[in-house]
Amino acid sequence: MKAFGKTIRLFLVDGTANGLMTAELSNWTGIGVKVPRIKIKEYSNRSEFQKPGVYILIGKGENNEDAAYIGEAEIIAERLTNHIAQKDFWNEVILFGSKDKYLNKASVKYLENRLYDLALKAGRFVLNQNIPTRSELSEAEQAELEEFLANIKVLTATLGHRIFEDLEETVDRNETQQQIFFCKNGAGAESKGSPSTEGFIVYKDSIFMITEQASLSEGIRIERAQMVHDGILKIEGDLYILTKDYVFTSSSRAACATLARSASGPLEWKTAEGVQLKYYEL
Repeated sequence: MKAFGKTIRLFLVDGTANGLMTAELSNWTGIGVKVPRIKIKEYSNRSEFQKPGVYILIGKGENNEDAAYIGEAEIIAERLTNHIAQKDFWNEVILFGSKDKYLNKASVKYLENRLYDLALKAGRFVLNQNIPTRSELSEAEQAELEEFLANIKVLTATLGHRIFEDLEETVDRNETQQQIFFCKNGAGAESKGSPSTEGFIVYKDSIFMITEQASLSEGIRIERAQMVHDGILKIEGDLYILTKDYVFTSSSRAACATLARSASGPLEWKTAEGVQLKYYEL
C-alpha cells in the first residue's frame, strides 16, 4: 500500500525547545504534548492535562539505558503528580489526548496496552512496569483506535523518541535497497545486515570476533564491551553471537564491530553474490 505524506504542526508554547511543545496532525482530533518533568507544575492547568489520555515517561535506567513507563489516566495531571512523587528515573513526558471528547477510560486503557506491546516488540527502551490490561471493545472501536495509535507512533518519533518503531521499519524496502548484506572473514565472523534510516542494522544471530586487533578504535571497543555487559553479545565458543537485532550508526562501525579491527563498511559488506555495499549507495 502506498504511504501518503503527513503534515505535522509543532508549536513551542514559550518559544523555546526547553518548555512545552505540542504536536498535531492535519485532519486528526488528537494532540501530542511533550514537556520536561520540571515544567509539569507550570503547565498542568492546560486543557491537555485535564482530560483522559495516555502518556510515556521517558528517562534513563540504572545502567544508563533508555527507559520508559507507559500509562493512562482520566485526568493526566493528577497521575503525573503522583509519578513525580513516586518515580525518579524520568525527566520528560509525552502525552496524547483528544481535542474533543473522543477518548474515554476504556479507549485509553486499550491504547495503553497496545503502546506497551509496540514498545516491547521494538525493544529500544526498558519498560519499568507490569503488563497493562486491555479493555474489551467492539471491532469498530478497535479499528478507530488503531488509527489513533498509528498517529501516536508517528508523533512520538517526531518528538524525538522512536520507542514504538521496530528496527525493521527503518530499512528501505524499495526495489534497489532490499538486499541483505554480509560481513565475514576466514576466522569465523559472519554478520548479516541492512542499511537503515538510523545507520546500519546487524541482525540477530550474527557472529562477531572476540579477539580485538590493535587497529580497532577505542570507541568501538567501548561499544562492544557495553554490548557484552547488556547481554547483546554472548560468548559462544571462540566467538560472540548477537542476541538481538542491533543498529550501528554506520556500516563501517558495524563492520569494525564484527571483525574487531579497522574496516570500511562500504567495502566489507557484500551481497550473497559478492557485490559490495558501495555500489548500492552510489
